[in-house]
Amino acid sequence: MSLSNQEIISLGREYLFNNVNRLPLALVKGQGLKVWDADGRQYLDFVAGIATCAFGHCPDLAIEALNKQAHELWHVSNLYWNEPMVKLAKFLVQASGLDKAFFCNSGAEANEAAIKMARKHGLDNFGPERYIIVCALNSFHGRTMGAITATGQLKLQQGFGPMVPGFRHVPFGNIKAIDEEVNKSVCAVLLEPVQGEGGVVNPPDGYLKQVEEICHARGALLILDEIQTGLGRTGRDFAFKHFGLNPDAITIGKALGSGYPIGALLAAKGPAAALSPGTHSTTVGGAPLAMALSLALTQKILEPSFLARVEKVGQYFVNELNLLKTKRPDQIEQIRGLGLMLGLSLSQNSAPVAENLLNKGFLVNATAGTVLRFVPPLTVTEADIDSLIKAIDQALGELHPSAVSDAKP
Repeated sequence: MSLSNQEIISLGREYLFNNVNRLPLALVKGQGLKVWDADGRQYLDFVAGIATCAFGHCPDLAIEALNKQAHELWHVSNLYWNEPMVKLAKFLVQASGLDKAFFCNSGAEANEAAIKMARKHGLDNFGPERYIIVCALNSFHGRTMGAITATGQLKLQQGFGPMVPGFRHVPFGNIKAIDEEVNKSVCAVLLEPVQGEGGVVNPPDGYLKQVEEICHARGALLILDEIQTGLGRTGRDFAFKHFGLNPDAITIGKALGSGYPIGALLAAKGPAAALSPGTHSTTVGGAPLAMALSLALTQKILEPSFLARVEKVGQYFVNELNLLKTKRPDQIEQIRGLGLMLGLSLSQNSAPVAENLLNKGFLVNATAGTVLRFVPPLTVTEADIDSLIKAIDQALGELHPSAVSDAKP
């Protein structure tokens, strides 16, 4: 007999770590953009596993790839080569313009690999003094110790100190700060092309190109965290191509497995050579099951026609949000992001709006205090967007300060 929402939640509260503030519903089924909770209620999912489920839930493409590989070979460890791994590496390297791929199990692990690579590259090419990594305030790079130290949010680091030494943080978008920090002790600059958890924050025009020029002039690596922005999310295969960049390395995850745990570090030959045999590895990274699934998914995502559609639908989404902003200028401050990675910056707390939308049957993410983040499946339609825009309009109307004031006795 299936459990109800409340029964699942009660069991979870008893047996799981209380380390996440979960919403009061248990999802049990998904198809495309739709998900259902244990009580049978349907929702439209504009979170998509936090920018992960590129094709929505339970896509036939993923099921077919998993089923085929599951009947051939699941896991052999990194002691051996396997065909899906080298095919995926070739595809991603050629798509990105980089040279080498390393596979792991999550975005945080990809960033850990990038951190180790950067420091080893600095040591090998310049000496032991070249180990500092410069990151941005308000960034997010993961929850492991290196990644959380790189993350520019003190609230996420509290209680886990001391942090890993050798990281510095500067304001995102401030090129003067980068210019001042990148010296002979810096081995790399690690940035998100668009900050995600920080509230979907776009870089100022020309900023990332200037960062690249400073890095390359001074012997530091430019590493871009594309775990959220990469693989079609912004309407390009990789977000760095919006800015005409030539990074030394990028990290990817999320859409790489569309819900299956996969991460990857892609790098140029020079930095990649720093991770020689014995310096870094992982038991399950590159497993045939994960690689076969990812190859099927990423080949579809990076088709020019698919990316063009993401860009078109993303622009439609932006246009509709701008129309809503015109209607509610006192509640909506700004629309930010690229493609289908969008943020609606409000003049009020975003959490009550997200809760109101949940009650209306829409899953959205409240982040950075006043921002609603929309990262739906890349297959979202204009009709789905229209439904959400109407619901946001209703929610803001119901939560408008005047409406709340009028409701008081």
